[in-house]
Amino acid sequence: MCEVKEQSVQQWQNEWERSSKGAITKSFFPKIEDTLKLRLNATPNFTATINGHGNVKFYLYKYKIIYNPMCLCKKGVQTVDHIIFDCTLLEQERDKQKTVVTRTENWPVSYNKLSIKYYKNFKEYINKIIWNKE
Repeated sequence: MCEVKEQSVQQWQNEWERSSKGAITKSFFPKIEDTLKLRLNATPNFTATINGHGNVKFYLYKYKIIYNPMCLCKKGVQTVDHIIFDCTLLEQERDKQKTVVTRTENWPVSYNKLSIKYYKNFKEYINKIIWNKE
């Protein structure tokens, strides 16, 4: 049975790598096997962040759902990168995330490390986002 599971995961990985869809999600979770080891509790904020859809203003602007992609902090366009690394409204929460990361490595780290190695803290950080579509 273990061999069947390994083959399934390998097939899934191959399809994941071949797909042209989900570029942002792939940067968070490039390896299916690593993702399956996590006990993901996907909240709306976490899902919106790791796929770059939902309430991310750049995404809403790109599809003409809103007229302005600027973040509420007024310091840049609200992209996933801006939310995680630059938004001044999340500075206090980001500092907590940075403290955890810089115990073992330099900040900033890749999306993959945030979502796998620092999953618990990253999820807490992302769940502090207050989305506003105006």
